[in-house]
Amino acid sequence: MAEPSPPVLVVADVVKEYGDVARTRALDGVGLTVGRGELMALIGPSGSGKSTLLNIIGLLDRPTSGSVNLGGTETTGLDERALTGVRARMLGFVFQFHHLLPAFTALENVMIPAWGNDGWPSAKLRTDSEEILRAVGLGDRMNYRSTNLSGGQQQRVAIARALVRKPPLVLADEPTGNLDTASSNEVVELMRRFNRELGTTFIIVTHDPRIAEGCDRVVELVDGRITSDRARGQPGS
Repeated sequence: MAEPSPPVLVVADVVKEYGDVARTRALDGVGLTVGRGELMALIGPSGSGKSTLLNIIGLLDRPTSGSVNLGGTETTGLDERALTGVRARMLGFVFQFHHLLPAFTALENVMIPAWGNDGWPSAKLRTDSEEILRAVGLGDRMNYRSTNLSGGQQQRVAIARALVRKPPLVLADEPTGNLDTASSNEVVELMRRFNRELGTTFIIVTHDPRIAEGCDRVVELVDGRITSDRARGQPGS
């Protein structure tokens, strides 16, 4: 029997504090293990620490104490150069606001992050970028500037950008928060599809209960602590 794959993410006893004199604790001993191929929602009221936790998982911020292990790499003691390498290898990001560059086409926006890391836009990168844009339904829009795309189309470009290098883990922070219902449904269905077809792990921060209930697992954060962690179909805590 084959051994199970190691988890894609292990967060251990993470504390995050801000301030020098009056300390504010945004995360208070958070522990979380996420297996490969999970589709997980992270929910909680405003100010509960969701975005702080996502930034720490994404290696965009460092915890005050505790550890973050991504794909078997313990990141706590790494310098910025090493963190950048882990981030490029392991992670994709989708945000509420897509952060596309308006002067560039959809294809160029998908290519730019990997292009920056590699130092040159290779033929394979272009081919992979065209392929992922077709997969998100934008094969006929790849040479359109981002300003000529609808909000839902722009967010699909952002998803393609996050997936072009096939990272094991994609972090999505309120990815439908700026979209209408129809566009929101399209974006969520795309993430579900790539989760199924590619085995990509998704952690989705959301306030939308419909999105949360469509995920395999729902983790709730309140006042910087995990108060509920349940699989789909289980009653809430």
